[in-house]
Amino acid sequence: MIEFLQTIWNSLTTENEVLTRVLGLPTIFIEVYISMLLSTTLFNITIDKKTKSLYVLLIGIGGILTNLLIPAPFNTFINALIFFLGNIFILRLDKFKSILAIILPFIITIVCELALSNIYNIIFNADYASTTDIAINRLVFSLIVYLIEYLIYILLKKFKMSFLTITIKNKKAKRLMILSNITAIILISSQLYILTFYSHNMPFFINFLNIIGLLTYVTINLYTMYTVSTLEITSTNLEEAQLYNKTLEILQDNTRAFRHDFANILQGMVGFIDNNDMDGLKKYYSQLVEDIQYSNNLTTLSPKVVNNPAIYNVLASKYHKADSLGIKIHLEAFLDMNELHMKIYEFTRVLGILMDNAIEAANECENKVINVTFRKDSKRHMQLLVIENTYKNKDIDTDKIFEKGYSTKTGNTGLGLWEIRQILKKNNNLNLYTTKNDTYFKQQFEIFY
Repeated sequence: MIEFLQTIWNSLTTENEVLTRVLGLPTIFIEVYISMLLSTTLFNITIDKKTKSLYVLLIGIGGILTNLLIPAPFNTFINALIFFLGNIFILRLDKFKSILAIILPFIITIVCELALSNIYNIIFNADYASTTDIAINRLVFSLIVYLIEYLIYILLKKFKMSFLTITIKNKKAKRLMILSNITAIILISSQLYILTFYSHNMPFFINFLNIIGLLTYVTINLYTMYTVSTLEITSTNLEEAQLYNKTLEILQDNTRAFRHDFANILQGMVGFIDNNDMDGLKKYYSQLVEDIQYSNNLTTLSPKVVNNPAIYNVLASKYHKADSLGIKIHLEAFLDMNELHMKIYEFTRVLGILMDNAIEAANECENKVINVTFRKDSKRHMQLLVIENTYKNKDIDTDKIFEKGYSTKTGNTGLGLWEIRQILKKNNNLNLYTTKNDTYFKQQFEIFY
């Protein structure tokens, strides 16, 4: 028994490339888990335990297979591709965030390994590269790196340091951020190679300056990303405030006009009552209710009710566009917009397309009306966006309108509803139910949960 334990210990403490690789395989799951924690924290993503387990299991198995079957350094590129696909199809990130979700944890890992390799060199006065094939050294080294990364995750979570909490619209900013992070990876990787293999030939002061310089670069890079994200949020909030101010201005004018004419309104009602003209009173009252409903709609069109800035901006801009065309919009919101079970980016695309189509159709009618409702159907476990509009073309084909390039008007691209169909195909919990009657054309967008 003692000889067996001694044999195992000798294998662990002497150079053995095969054993080092075998012992490193289970740690891939730890690496994937830590990377997921960093990504979800940096990008302020909330996922359930089932999604976390699926992500770690599939990406971990993929990493083990590539490390076994594909030689280095090509396995690194395949692993990056696996991470990219997992970020898109499991974590449901867009392509931009999927790339950064690979780059940022990778940078953190490299910096940690860079610092530890130099500490190892200082303490043991030995080249760390010469001991990487010793299983116990490599295992302990990896576990220490994962521990440091986990502590970084704890700090990020505690101080609520997240980047890109909203989708960045500026394509130039996206390209610059990706280019900056790719440059960081190339720079840090090259420095890691130099310091790992040649640090024992360089003075400690030079190694120290290199580490400080790289840490400074990474810090500035992360701060730049945070600044860009903050500016994007500020820009969105400014747009929201401008739209809301426009809404408040209209609401204030209507309220002042109503207060000014209140006595006249009552006198008009008294006139119908004195003459016992109930039909006239009903008609008068219905006209009064329309004006009140208009003010109620403006009250509903508030960032506190429509509590997601992206959705509010789209809805408010479409509302004011319809109002300028003389279209009456009846708006009801009974849903927390921040709890939608789909990507906000995709939802705003759907909302914008459906509202544009409704405005275009209603504008052709004498009776220009659009009804918009956000609500929740708890019994059927779904969230609903229902848009009804008056329309002129009663012969419209509710199946053909989803074909690519189909349009009832010349000059239109006919891509709007086709784009919605593509979004539906990518998500198995979405549905669009289209119906029509003699008065309204109805689109019911359903989000199942």
